[in-house]
Amino acid sequence: MIQNNNLEEKRMFRKITTLVATAAVSAMILTGAAIADPVTIKFSHVVAENTPKGQMANKFKDLVAERLGGKVVVEVFPNSQLFGDNKVLEAMLLGDVQMGAPSLSKFSRYTKKLQIYDLPFLFKDMKAVDTFQQSEKGQELLTSLEKKGLVGLGYLHNGMKQLSSSKELHVPADANGLKFRIMTSEVLAAQFQAVNATPLKKPFSEVFTLLQTKAIDGQENTWSNIYSKKFFEVQPYITESNHGLLDYMVVTSKEFWYGLPDDVRTEVKKALDDAILFGNQVAAQKATDDRQKIVDSKRSQIITLDDAERAQWVEVMKPVWKKFEHEIGKDMIDAAYASNK
Repeated sequence: MIQNNNLEEKRMFRKITTLVATAAVSAMILTGAAIADPVTIKFSHVVAENTPKGQMANKFKDLVAERLGGKVVVEVFPNSQLFGDNKVLEAMLLGDVQMGAPSLSKFSRYTKKLQIYDLPFLFKDMKAVDTFQQSEKGQELLTSLEKKGLVGLGYLHNGMKQLSSSKELHVPADANGLKFRIMTSEVLAAQFQAVNATPLKKPFSEVFTLLQTKAIDGQENTWSNIYSKKFFEVQPYITESNHGLLDYMVVTSKEFWYGLPDDVRTEVKKALDDAILFGNQVAAQKATDDRQKIVDSKRSQIITLDDAERAQWVEVMKPVWKKFEHEIGKDMIDAAYASNK
């Protein structure tokens, strides 16, 4: 009886030992799995997947999957599924999302230096824009947000802005008394005030209705936005002014970015650079294609400025540069203007 009890005790001891050992191994496996879990990058943006920004984000996702295997996973959330541009930066600082690409005008509460991209007639074309953005000064602007906890990773293009209106706009005097919708930007407000027009800050989603009901007389936008949002259907004239820039900045939080292992961060940045290059090529082609679609529609007349007419617009609006020089920096404005050469 005593032997049987001892045997039973030994069996129980072995069972317990086995269970403890199994639990320990399981814990080790789980811990190892946790360590090996991929870094997740939630990329939030506000447009459709077929836009240049949408295509760029998806390209980034694919490149990361191809080059980083299971180390990093990019999840793309288009069409404001997670956050709109007005909330995404705050969400980024809270760690609720890791990347976004808001328009440059959305950063004014974090730094005044990026107002440079709203200055009228500063860049003559997208080549000049690229030259400046890739320069030392242009790259310096990407780091201007770091004191606020954000890191600029690259510039994504939409294109040069044109002026649409209910009347023909050849010279600045033609804009006198007209009401134009603008994004929230003090620079853009000053731009239209310079030609004696009234700037109205209105949501982008309301622009078509405002134009259709003649609550406003005109707006400024890129060819792709004018076409995709059908503004050309309710605006009889579009002046090909190329007076401003509509770009985005791909941005992340400082905490997240510098929290990545160095080798991972390097590879993610390379994938992003390649995706942005792809997105900018898509944007350039779309601008050309959408302009032609507007011409083919015969719904809106495109007005091309001659050199003398353009010079009038530049002369009237150039004082806006001086007005914001103290916030942006004269050296930065001079460097941007020199990119036109």
